Amino acid sequence: MIVSWNWLKQYVLLDMPVDQLSERLMMAGLNHESTEEVGGDFAIDLEVTSNRPDCLGHLGIAREVATLWNRQIKLPAAQPRESGPPVATLTQIAVECPELCPRYTARVIRGVKIGPSPEWLVRRLATVGIRSINNVVDVTNYVLMECGQPLHAFDLAKLRGRRIIVRNAQAGEKFTAINHETYELSPGTCVIADAEQAVGLGGVMGGADSEVTESTTELLIESAEFDPLSIRNTARALDLRSDASYRFERGVDPVGVEWASRRCCELILEVAGGELAAGLIDVGRAPPARVPVVLRLSQISRILGIEIEAARVRQILSSLGLVERRADEREVEVLPPSWRRDLTREIDLIEEVARIHGYHHIPEDVVVPLAPSHRSEQDRVLDKVRHVLTALGYDEAITLSAVSEEVSESFTPWTNEAPLVAAQAVLLRANTLRRSLVPSLLSARRTNEALSNPVIELFEVAHVYLPRRGKLPIEPWMVGLCSGHDFQTVKGSIESLLNELNPALQLEARDTKQDLLSDRSAELWAGDKRLGFLGEVSKAGLARFDLRRPATVAELDLNVLIESAVLIPKYAKASQFPTSEQDLNFLVDEPVRWAELSGVVRTAAGTLLEELDFRELYRSEKLPAGKKKLLMRVVFRSREGTLTSAQVGTTREAIKTAARQQLGAELED
Repeated sequence: MIVSWNWLKQYVLLDMPVDQLSERLMMAGLNHESTEEVGGDFAIDLEVTSNRPDCLGHLGIAREVATLWNRQIKLPAAQPRESGPPVATLTQIAVECPELCPRYTARVIRGVKIGPSPEWLVRRLATVGIRSINNVVDVTNYVLMECGQPLHAFDLAKLRGRRIIVRNAQAGEKFTAINHETYELSPGTCVIADAEQAVGLGGVMGGADSEVTESTTELLIESAEFDPLSIRNTARALDLRSDASYRFERGVDPVGVEWASRRCCELILEVAGGELAAGLIDVGRAPPARVPVVLRLSQISRILGIEIEAARVRQILSSLGLVERRADEREVEVLPPSWRRDLTREIDLIEEVARIHGYHHIPEDVVVPLAPSHRSEQDRVLDKVRHVLTALGYDEAITLSAVSEEVSESFTPWTNEAPLVAAQAVLLRANTLRRSLVPSLLSARRTNEALSNPVIELFEVAHVYLPRRGKLPIEPWMVGLCSGHDFQTVKGSIESLLNELNPALQLEARDTKQDLLSDRSAELWAGDKRLGFLGEVSKAGLARFDLRRPATVAELDLNVLIESAVLIPKYAKASQFPTSEQDLNFLVDEPVRWAELSGVVRTAAGTLLEELDFRELYRSEKLPAGKKKLLMRVVFRSREGTLTSAQVGTTREAIKTAARQQLGAELED
């Protein structure tokens, strides 16, 4: 926001050096970018944060100056003389999309004479970087920079039907703006139309067909309030930004809509003459009621660490335009002004008191009471996840949540619902919110292969977006892995991760069928909870992502990891008695999986089993048809004494019986 020093002096006394003004405004939250001398004036460039749209006009800055220096502010009267017929006899307004345009007002001026602006107006606009066009357009720009409310002047004679219709754009509708560029519109765009066609983009830019020219004699002055999200989407979709859209995106003062209309008409009558029609056409909602905020005076010292007298606190709040409703020795209840919609909570008022009183009054070593807190379970689990995976050689990746529809469809193990589609693509064709992290990691792997990186081990922790029919989508956290190693190696990485979170948790692999994955894939379960998916990418999947080398991927539900994690370590004294190790060689049917057999062995062995490790898978024509052998190493140990051969034999027999009964497996002696 560029502020003119001479312009600002119209509203508030400036008897301080310009450098002092800039520094004090900066310390109060309006960061000073630069000050330049322009034609005997100073152009002060201030950075205005998005929560302070009231400072996007000279009056807003004047209010800040008046508060900081305890000065009186002088507002323009904005009382134009009405001498024409009722405005409703000259034009009509209809708002068909109140969700896009909550309020639209119009006034009519007849008999204006378009010409050059007076010198004072040209100089004011030049200081803030706006080129003079003609007296009417310059006034609309002047009022915009004065109070932050955008306005637009239409040539009323060029409006077909002499009326305005605020409506939703039609699909494929064409519109030519005052920059003489033609744009194709889409539904969701707020259009200002006459009886036949669009003559303006609501809150963004006017149209060439109704712009004010030297032949204009009748004006329709628009002052309105538009939905900020709609304006932001329109400006981005069309790559068409303006001073008006910048302010509407952040929200305007609802009470200031009508004031700006009067002020604009007052100045047009002054510089262009004419006759103002009586009254105002005002369509839409009234300004919303302001909600009172209570400030407990004790909270100021608790949060800021310094004492500020109650009288000083009340004086600061009053100078900011807050209306006091009730006050006693303990608290103050105030109504925020219409232009400060960011003041909704007690802490907002405390911040205002602090910045106006001056942050320099708060010592660096002030004691501020602290409340103890602890990290969430999710943060603690994430730390362990990152620690284990980086120790295993993985690098953390950060990829975009939006992908192309083609990429999104390549792997969707969590849902069959159609993905969410954004109205505006983040990148070229990337307009779909991903339902899995795996496609993004495979795309990252392709990029690394193109750069000839020899080691490409990636993981990512992020949200996925799972639609639900008739309901809001769910956004679970996922842990995605992408590796150049094989199925068993990545499965071992996941087992290492589970062992860090909960050593008692066993990983179970079940059959699954995913188009992207080969037969060496599985659905992973941790106890009775589905943990995720693991598999080697098929040849077709590698070709789909243009990968030259094999890849294995996995995706884990972080919520399951959090629910299963044991974050408080438990100590158990190590057994002092020796172990007994044995190799168990099972003859099993071909469909029997290692996870099934190992689970049966663990259950049958009971508390004596200390370790169980896979050793070998053996297939041979010498074996009976449809059979294979699985060799495992088991380690037995007791905490109560040295194991006897009878104990080991009994446990072995229990394993043998359970494997035969449950899986038809034969333990070879």
